[in-house]
Amino acid sequence: MCVPEELPHRGARPVRVFRLGEEPSDDLSRCTSAEERFEMVAVLSARMVEFSPTPAPPPTPRGHPVRITRR
Repeated sequence: MCVPEELPHRGARPVRVFRLGEEPSDDLSRCTSAEERFEMVAVLSARMVEFSPTPAPPPTPRGHPVRITRR
């Protein structure tokens, strides 16, 4: 299922009903590129930061919660 960029008014959205266990997968890789999926994540992340009660972390490597493990 692909998500359009701009969602229409709620009353105009199509509705599909599936039996429990027969729902389509959430895999968007068949209808979007990696770049489009990355952009979706970036947009959603930016919107969630707007709702956060704390400010976003600084845009430096030290501000990101990442651990590098070397083998």
